[in-house]
Amino acid sequence: MKKTALLTFVAGIAFVATCLTSCKKNEDTVVAPTLYDSLGGTTMVSDPRGGMIETGRLGIRTVVDSTIFVIAGDAKVNVFFPTLLAEVTAGNTSGFSALEKNLTDFFCVATGAKNFTYGGKSMVAAHDPAQNSRMNGKAANVDFDNFVADLVKGAQKVGLPLDLIGRIGRVVETTRTQVVQK
Repeated sequence: MKKTALLTFVAGIAFVATCLTSCKKNEDTVVAPTLYDSLGGTTMVSDPRGGMIETGRLGIRTVVDSTIFVIAGDAKVNVFFPTLLAEVTAGNTSGFSALEKNLTDFFCVATGAKNFTYGGKSMVAAHDPAQNSRMNGKAANVDFDNFVADLVKGAQKVGLPLDLIGRIGRVVETTRTQVVQK
């Protein structure tokens, strides 16, 4: 039952991702808000870490952080990140900070943010141990499914509404063919 619900969720995510793009054809056409807009958009708020931050970016970063912590506690997924786990355990958070920034940038761009760019590795390179020494093995479909489950848990822990979790999941599903390499 859980597996069927997860697969239905992921399939729905893929469908919505294909429907997210819209363009203004004439003045009578209403442009739908992006997922980024639905996550808070460009409204500036105080960043708990200092300075100001777009509400959408803060929300995405919060989900990313929560998800990373869920993954750290999940033996089915954390086996892919031994270098990161060893660094954090030793008090070195530089790898965590880089991962957090790359994932936050990726999700900002993928959900429609206009003020950010993603400068990390391609999804293929980031998940291929031959191109990324921080990865410990290639992922199979079951590993990707486990990651999606952890993403859902991370998003739920920070109180993200189910409809937005589904929309984020659809974005993630579009990367399956690049991430799954075995």
